[in-house]
Amino acid sequence: MTEPHTGTPAPATAATLLRALTGGLVMATALGVGTALGPVGADALGLTGFAARVLPGALVTALAVPLVLLLLHRGRRSPAWLGFGGAGASLRALLTGVGVTAAAAALVLGAGTAAGMLRWSRIEPATLAEFILSNGVVAFLLEALPEETTLRGYAWTSLRTRFGAAVSALGTTAVFLLVPGASTVVGAATAHLVGGDPQPIGFAPDGQNPVDYLILLTVFGLTLVAARTAMGRAPLWAAIGTHLTFLTVNRIVLEGDRRGAGWYTEQTTPDAVLLVPAYLLLAIAGFAVCRRAARRRGTEPRPGTEPRPGTEPRRGAEPPRAVAERPEHPAPRA
Repeated sequence: MTEPHTGTPAPATAATLLRALTGGLVMATALGVGTALGPVGADALGLTGFAARVLPGALVTALAVPLVLLLLHRGRRSPAWLGFGGAGASLRALLTGVGVTAAAAALVLGAGTAAGMLRWSRIEPATLAEFILSNGVVAFLLEALPEETTLRGYAWTSLRTRFGAAVSALGTTAVFLLVPGASTVVGAATAHLVGGDPQPIGFAPDGQNPVDYLILLTVFGLTLVAARTAMGRAPLWAAIGTHLTFLTVNRIVLEGDRRGAGWYTEQTTPDAVLLVPAYLLLAIAGFAVCRRAARRRGTEPRPGTEPRPGTEPRRGAEPPRAVAERPEHPAPRA
């Protein structure tokens, strides 16, 4: 991509960057408002237990997803532009995201266990199954669905209509890194307005090293982009599946004792924390294999393409060229 140097971004580039930042702003606003209003609403309604835990997530999804759909409507686009698809393709993509991430985690955590870095507790099957189900619902509504819709959906696809694969991946991940801190600002302001208890403003959760958290979040963000680009049909669901699996695995392995998950580990060495980014890197490699397979089948979509409702690319057929947005200089293909 070449553009005349004028000292300021070309209008199309500036508009693209603005759309990407808008995706992050939508997520930060929804997360901050939802997590601040959730406890207040639960107290007002007398909700406890699972219902009280799921309410903030329901609010986040109820804010983030409709706002993105409104942006799509104003841009005359459909959810397919974000990476959504039909039921069958969505299920396959979701299972691919879950399977690749779970397999990578099992291999790396298994190796860490064999090396003596992790020591596992006795498993309680019924408790573990209940935790996986309840945590899955909360994580889906609070994080996986809204974050992937706003970031790997709206922000990444917006960037990809203008920029190459590497710039789009790094740009989306940069926006992703801004969301946690921005959401705490929105959450604190919302809590003050409704008389709730404001949480501390900051980038990293309490008790976590900010540098370590930044590194982990960066690797995680790049893994989600790899999942988003791994499938030819309904690819956003692969990122959603990856997001859900990552949260579930980490909350069992690292926080299972505190969360009452029915299974947890004890880290016998400080180096055990490196197992998490290690399995994410292995998952990235797995998604690269999936992407090459999609290319061989001829099902890999080109950036910015939007299939007609009810249609899927034919096996072996070349995907349609993007027509929704044509910049002055066509965006390079991945």
